[in-house]
Amino acid sequence: MMHRTDSPERIRRTLTCLLLLVCINTMAQEQRGANTPASGSKLRVTHILGFELISNHSNGELSIEGEALRFQKSDGSGAQITLRSIQDVFLGEQDKQVGGTPMAVGKVVAPFGGGRVVGLFAHKKYDTVTLHYLDADGGFHGAIFQLSKGQGEVLENELEAVGAHVTRQADQTTNRMTQETKNEFK
Repeated sequence: MMHRTDSPERIRRTLTCLLLLVCINTMAQEQRGANTPASGSKLRVTHILGFELISNHSNGELSIEGEALRFQKSDGSGAQITLRSIQDVFLGEQDKQVGGTPMAVGKVVAPFGGGRVVGLFAHKKYDTVTLHYLDADGGFHGAIFQLSKGQGEVLENELEAVGAHVTRQADQTTNRMTQETKNEFK
């Protein structure tokens, strides 16, 4: 006669496996949707800060329309700047923890250090695009947008194609190293 018991160890392993499967499935779905925008399309972004009359952390669409870069919220309000007023474009990367309480509980109950593995899947990467631009009176401003991973490069390439000055990360590193070298010899 077979006697079957569900030990806490077995339950934890089962929960860990289920949690990992959910995380992997979620990541696969996000990856499929992140790299699909076509050139000239409207990109879903979050306006972190910078545009006047647009509240911080507003969601909307960013697009190049004619001679302007336009951000439009779902309620119809928006803001735009002329492409020739853009002085520089910077692309960055941001990492945020996702999953909330269920993910935190999953990390705690995972046996044998499995919480670290779960933690690998509990992060989502975003691109950030920072624009430096001049207003109509010649005042210097900046705006920061958060985009899905991969879309920042799409926007950066589109802006560069229409004549905006783009600073690549390799350029930033080279400039920083050149400045450090000059300071060492003083």
